[in-house]
Amino acid sequence: MSEDEGCPNPLLLAWVKDWYDTARERNSKGATAYRRAYDSLKACPIAFEHPSQLQQLKGFGPKLCDRLTDKLKKHCQENGLPMPEHPGLRKNAGNASTDQDDDSVVTRPAKRPKRAKAYVPAYRSGPYALLLALSTLNEDNTTGMTKAELIEEAQQHCDASFTAPSDTTKFYTAWNSMKTLIQKELVFERGRPLKRYCLTDEGWEVAKRIKQTTQGNSSATEARADGARPELPSVRSAAPPDFRSIALDLDEEEETSEQSQNFGNVVRDDTDSGESTTLPDFTPIRLEPGSFSVRLVLDVREVRAKTDRDYMQEELAKRGVKCIMRSLDLGDAIWVAKCHDPDLLSRLGAEGDEVVLDYILERKRLDDLIGSIKDGRFHEQKFRLRRSGIRNVVYLVEEISMDSGQYQKYEEAVESAIASTQVVNGYFLKRTQTMDDSIRYLTRMTMLLKKIYEGKPLHVIPTRVLTTRNYLPLLSHLRETKPSMSFHITYPPFASLASKSDTMTLRDVFLKMLMCTKGVTGEKAIEIQRRWKTPYDFVKAFERCGPGEEGNKRKRDMVSKEMAHLIGRKKVAKVVSQKIAEVWGNA
Repeated sequence: MSEDEGCPNPLLLAWVKDWYDTARERNSKGATAYRRAYDSLKACPIAFEHPSQLQQLKGFGPKLCDRLTDKLKKHCQENGLPMPEHPGLRKNAGNASTDQDDDSVVTRPAKRPKRAKAYVPAYRSGPYALLLALSTLNEDNTTGMTKAELIEEAQQHCDASFTAPSDTTKFYTAWNSMKTLIQKELVFERGRPLKRYCLTDEGWEVAKRIKQTTQGNSSATEARADGARPELPSVRSAAPPDFRSIALDLDEEEETSEQSQNFGNVVRDDTDSGESTTLPDFTPIRLEPGSFSVRLVLDVREVRAKTDRDYMQEELAKRGVKCIMRSLDLGDAIWVAKCHDPDLLSRLGAEGDEVVLDYILERKRLDDLIGSIKDGRFHEQKFRLRRSGIRNVVYLVEEISMDSGQYQKYEEAVESAIASTQVVNGYFLKRTQTMDDSIRYLTRMTMLLKKIYEGKPLHVIPTRVLTTRNYLPLLSHLRETKPSMSFHITYPPFASLASKSDTMTLRDVFLKMLMCTKGVTGEKAIEIQRRWKTPYDFVKAFERCGPGEEGNKRKRDMVSKEMAHLIGRKKVAKVVSQKIAEVWGNA
């Protein structure tokens, strides 16, 4: 401080210098403003009685002067010193006495200078949650939090999602409020390329005020009296915002009790038993018309934001479609025939009280479709849909508005994926523009399926005859030999068979491993597995190619050469064969 000894306002200058040093250390945008104020005060030869007088200097505004005033008050209290009187108060007092001596002058109270309104974020908003999350750090912490750490901590304090937009037509999430906090100099960011975030001194003050306020609002009644919203369950960040909700009507216990059930391995797993795959003889269970009603089942797990939790369910109910909400192992919507007598099927040799009909729907928002194509989920989902045994698969693509520049980068991949879904897989593709369009389509589908199924008997395969190996061959045989009859299974065995993990065989694992290599689609993986039954067989085949550069060349060409006779999408190009050899053969 020796260089500041000649300043007539050493105390004020020292405080400004401390703030400048802190801001510079944190790489805050406010460092420039503090530097300007410091230089201005240091060069000024005038001694000021009160911090408010500093507004006449360059770099000092009302906000900085108020902060210095608060600092001076605290200093005076701690050291037993009198607080200097605000010069404006003395001036007003003098004016008032003059007015009293002169009866011809009407006394008029002096106008108080307008003070900038303190920033108070809305209860459980994005800024509110981010400030609370950052306040879990120590005040002297300069390391900060990464975006991922901050989102994980903040989500519990926010009603909106930090990862998925609350409006299907927008891309704004609660994370966008970080820009506001940085602009208001409540948060500063540092570091490249991995940014980290910390509270500024002003940010700490706001966070403390928030905590004091929320601690006072101990009950929901008090929260509503203060104009704040009562605390709601936190939203789980979801990756794709589908027809999903976690808010369930408590008076519909009949509809929601299934969520807590774990169907487990209802279907016997005979993949490694060595048993014969001879198809079983059985007498189907016959459900007569009038004993059931067709119901729509929506997936409940992935939620976008509070505003969407009940929207789809309520809108469908307005249109006469009462949904069953459940965590689905496959698809976003299925249709079931729900028995009026909940014990009927169990008495006849089947599980549960719902029969899965021959329709399933997978909904993709355009942005989610792009994401699933990029990370491989799109091919895996189509592969699992084919193994479900359901013939009528609907892909509903919700074409929300996207940034044109971003969409153009993936437009060709999207159109190719859509064409493949229709031509190669034979699935029906429906395009909609908004969630409301999707709701109208689901309504029409439900009403149509009611007309198709409720007027005819259903034939149900007893659960006891089903195994993981005979399910698909049995369905195929029945459809070929008895095309006039519809055969179905109940929901528990369907959930067991459709589960990602419950029926994972070595073949399934091998196929998933193959599809991890870029360029290996489901069709190509199946053809590879037909030639090399297990990962062990595949690795040994590469080893037989021999060592050295000549052996590596044979490894790189092995898959493409072995499958050269195939045509279309099943054929493996040389570049893909080389990638496979790098992974499996260390070529």
